[in-house]
Amino acid sequence: MKDAFLELISQHQGIIHKICRLYRDTPEDRQDLFQEVVYQLWKSYPKFRQEASISTWMYRIALNTALASLRKPTLKINYTDTLPDILSESSTYADDQQEQLFKALKQLNDGEKALVTLFLEEMSYKEMADVLGISEGNVGVRLNRIKNKLMNLIITHSHGS
Repeated sequence: MKDAFLELISQHQGIIHKICRLYRDTPEDRQDLFQEVVYQLWKSYPKFRQEASISTWMYRIALNTALASLRKPTLKINYTDTLPDILSESSTYADDQQEQLFKALKQLNDGEKALVTLFLEEMSYKEMADVLGISEGNVGVRLNRIKNKLMNLIITHSHGS
């Protein structure tokens, strides 16, 4: 069982890293969250019945872990305006666009961040609904609202600088 679990984590660790990057700012905090997610996955692995896909199950655990740890009063969160680990000294237009998008994403609430993460993973509306526990119709409505919100945040930010 341990070997199968480790293989699963190895194959799908990108899912965990994406959640960690979206919900934590420093490399240390991301590493802490990564370890906590893996721990929670290990605890729930014996109960995984493969009724959902591996990625749906992993996203559900990772998002719940990230959100639950944000609610702990002992956790200190430092939000930054830059993304030092992905920006190089010779910032290109694409890097600037990515930074603007990431700044806008940081301004979304936790539920919105979760939905955007799943959308960017190119999950179907049904898969997103399964992970988040909402209807497929609600997924579409929320995504449209989030897209509009992100556009407004990016436009406001680009005119403000």
